[in-house]
Amino acid sequence: MNLYGLKNCDTCKKARKALDGAHVRYAFHDVREEPPTKMQIGRWASAVGTDKLLNKSSTTWRNLPDADKANLTEKKAVSLMEKNPTLMKRPIIELAIDNGPTQVFVGWSKDVQDEVLK
Repeated sequence: MNLYGLKNCDTCKKARKALDGAHVRYAFHDVREEPPTKMQIGRWASAVGTDKLLNKSSTTWRNLPDADKANLTEKKAVSLMEKNPTLMKRPIIELAIDNGPTQVFVGWSKDVQDEVLK
């Protein structure tokens, strides 16, 4: 399991604490220190949709020029998230189960917790 987020993000801290408490092994990646590649972000966007991945209520989003926010396509959103990793909702969890396809979860809602901690 890979968990992507910010080490100072409260939601990421909650997720890490719950995973540690459940003795789940994972690798944590701080997106500021280890920015994900455009290809990774593209895979996440394809898996969950840019609406779910792009954090439009973030300070980073509010500080973007209007031209960057206008006419937003998936390609443009992925490019913006590559340049500004803090635009992504957190945490992003990649979970591979029994050599099957990797599942992608965004956030730390009850549904995500149930899936990841089972």
